[in-house]
Amino acid sequence: MHSPVLAAGTVPDGQGLKQIGELALAFGLCSLIGMEREWRQKSAGLRTHTLVGIGAALFVLVSKYGFTDVLGQHVTLDPSRVAAQVVSGLGFIGGGLIFVRRDSVRGLTTAAIVWLDAAIGMACGAGLVILAIFATAAHFVIVFGFRWISDRMPRSPALGFGLRIVYEDGRGILREVLARCTELGFTIQRIATQRLDGPDGETGEVQVKLELFGGGGADTLATALGDVRGVHEVAATGLADVGD
Repeated sequence: MHSPVLAAGTVPDGQGLKQIGELALAFGLCSLIGMEREWRQKSAGLRTHTLVGIGAALFVLVSKYGFTDVLGQHVTLDPSRVAAQVVSGLGFIGGGLIFVRRDSVRGLTTAAIVWLDAAIGMACGAGLVILAIFATAAHFVIVFGFRWISDRMPRSPALGFGLRIVYEDGRGILREVLARCTELGFTIQRIATQRLDGPDGETGEVQVKLELFGGGGADTLATALGDVRGVHEVAATGLADVGD
């Protein structure tokens, strides 16, 4: 196979403005996803998602254009082979984001988003601009819209629910909250605490997120905990807010 004759001032096929534009699109779309993850303070944030996306796009471009110089009468290439390895190679990144503590699994959503991030980058590298943009928009619909839907779906008490409680620090209120949950027949599955900074920078409140099962439901427990002296706020949350 003869090499194409290039006009003066042009660049070889595969290294032109079209390919740079595809890499730039992957950079922009995956950065948007990364900023959302960074805002939520997830383990894989802006840099990770941007690097995964632009790397996946580059692999696809290399697979499409990187081996044209060896093509000949007896040499044929399958451009999809390098791209297919991107999907397999993401396994070690996803595996590093998922961890198990006791009987709970965390990081599944983050790992799935990294997987989607790479798929968007691959779509950009393949020139599937509309699909890449639609998939990015779908990501935001899922992480924001689906959370709103799931928080408002009726749940069986056996499936558990989440509560967010804000209380005064340094008064032993958490012990009383946990004791009240146990007295009312609830089982605490997971607990996560965070100190909240006041306007002057001092820590005056603590936020605790609980995942609970059993009992008489979220409304019953929220009413009981709201009566505890020193508790400032009790609100229902999705289970995803407690963990991943």
